[in-house]
Amino acid sequence: MKFNIDLCQIIELPKISDPRGSLTFVEGGNQIPFDIQRVYYLYDVPGGAERGGHAHKGLHQLIIAMSGSFDVVLDDGVNKKRVHLSRSYNGLYVCPMIWRELDNFSSGSVCMVLASNKYDEEDYYRNYSEFMHGRDQL
Repeated sequence: MKFNIDLCQIIELPKISDPRGSLTFVEGGNQIPFDIQRVYYLYDVPGGAERGGHAHKGLHQLIIAMSGSFDVVLDDGVNKKRVHLSRSYNGLYVCPMIWRELDNFSSGSVCMVLASNKYDEEDYYRNYSEFMHGRDQL
């Protein structure tokens, strides 16, 4: 299967609001198309810093701006698109074989990532030319 950025979409998560505040939840295999095996988050990102700069061979992710905002630049080797995340009830689904970079972090932003697998260094493309070669092999 050829993965491309058209498969990477904003998923609106359930939002339950009442006078005491709002609640959003995520259930793997329900709101998102994978079971959650790992959760991690980025915070205290200095102004002007970039994160990401890699692709995954088989990992599916949902990227959520829990606080503040940031941009995710997606690249499938042919097309690129920039997605701005700023709502904690919206998550960006990122399929495997998509190069991603995160930038434009606002002050105090927190980025949470739900992942389909546990950490595995072998799943990463950290070099763009190796990523492009890997795409050609699909």
